[in-house]
Amino acid sequence: MLINQVMAADQIGFPVLSLLVALPVVVAIVIAMISSVRLAYGVAIAGAAVELALAVWVVALLLPGKTDMQFVEQYGIFHLGVDGISALFLPLTALLTLLATVYAEPVRENQRGYLISIHLFAATMMGAFVAVDMLLFLAFFIAEIVPSYYLITRYGTGEHRHSAARNYVGYMLVSSVALGAAILLLGNNHLAATGRVSHDLIDLLKVPVSGGMQTAIFVLLCLAFAIKAPLVPFHTWMPRVLEQGPIVGMSVFLVGLKLGTYAFLRFVVPLLPEAAHEWFWVLATLGAISMVYGALIALVQTNLRRLLAFASVSHMGVVMLGVFSLNFSGFQGGLLQMMNLGVTGAGLFFVAGFLANRIGTPDLSGMGGLGKYVPRLALTFLIIGLAGVGMPGTSGFNGEHLVMIGAFKVHWIMALATGLGTVLTAMYFLWYYQRAFLGDRTPRTAISMQDLNMREMVIAGSMAVVIFWIGLFTSPFLNTMNGSLQGLAAHVEKGRSDKAVAAQAKPAAVGAAR
Repeated sequence: MLINQVMAADQIGFPVLSLLVALPVVVAIVIAMISSVRLAYGVAIAGAAVELALAVWVVALLLPGKTDMQFVEQYGIFHLGVDGISALFLPLTALLTLLATVYAEPVRENQRGYLISIHLFAATMMGAFVAVDMLLFLAFFIAEIVPSYYLITRYGTGEHRHSAARNYVGYMLVSSVALGAAILLLGNNHLAATGRVSHDLIDLLKVPVSGGMQTAIFVLLCLAFAIKAPLVPFHTWMPRVLEQGPIVGMSVFLVGLKLGTYAFLRFVVPLLPEAAHEWFWVLATLGAISMVYGALIALVQTNLRRLLAFASVSHMGVVMLGVFSLNFSGFQGGLLQMMNLGVTGAGLFFVAGFLANRIGTPDLSGMGGLGKYVPRLALTFLIIGLAGVGMPGTSGFNGEHLVMIGAFKVHWIMALATGLGTVLTAMYFLWYYQRAFLGDRTPRTAISMQDLNMREMVIAGSMAVVIFWIGLFTSPFLNTMNGSLQGLAAHVEKGRSDKAVAAQAKPAAVGAAR
């Protein structure tokens, strides 16, 4: 697979991707140097807003319908670039950073440390999405552990947050080791074929990987990214982190930014198309199991944070069914669902934070009939939840529809599993909404409960705008991703054909030898 590159100097005139990675770090340093908490908060808001504007500008200038890597900068392994697969994650990351910063106002204890951690976390995620060299991707992948650990231990709300943080670090280190081993094997394969070592995606795509080696690398990469996603049975770290860690902040990024499933589409499928075809049923099965298991566990949760943790596992299963349909429709649906879940998953954690600020914990034991007293909060929960279900007109509908089409092209059972996921999602969301916001049982705290304030309305309104924008005007998003996804689908189909030709040629060669 050949990917041309368009340099940032020719396309925009300055290294915009480096700026996107560096700006949150600069903001974090400035915040650390400011003694005034109010001024630090203003700097954090301004920096996040500039980051969002730059990210939107990059997507607006992206050449549509191209498979090229664009806005490219390369200084050794510091190789940055974006295409239709990665570009939309830039404004999503920047938007969540801005909203998490806006939400930070209620954090009274060491607010500056919180803001610094949020921006450093955003820098690592932005770096991972623009990294073209796999060693650089690994560096950002590992660097994300540091602000994560600090956010969990320092701003977590559970009494077992330190244990949850250690558990998270352990899982991420296993994931990083597996990813590092796969990258080394890919580099050695490139060395054997060309005489030089490279871990750059553009170079690696030019060198085929032999069958046995391809399977070994495929297993390592799948292990790394299945942990990160997470998929069953590697999911146990997520419920603990989301329950014990900060309600908003890291939780918004973990649920909103699907780095694990992105990496399947970015690295696994294009680099190892034959292994992907051979073992797609394993990943599709894991996806189906994750989807059903996560939804069933979510269905019996009374705490909104735990419900959202298992809902995230379930949604990852839907994305995996799309990605490992290994066709254009499935790729479209999988990537669009990552965007949708970035908004809805993060949005519902903001809602959990709004509820926790009012009743102490987003548990059904303290809720019931809240819609009478906080109608704007109830409406926000309903809009975001219906988008997660896949209601027509919202951001979730077209993604699930395309995943189902892609899955049906492979086998009707995969499409049926996707439909089952939608039904189960509707069950646990509507069950929780009915118990929390409808009905007659009203906790005494609800009588004096205030509805969303202006700061919270900004967050809720932003989420609603994006939900309906993606849902009602999906074409611009599809146009951004289509060129790269069509190239990927053609590359995967060529890998399927080459494998079939090789399989037919082998018996013929054996017969001729006899």
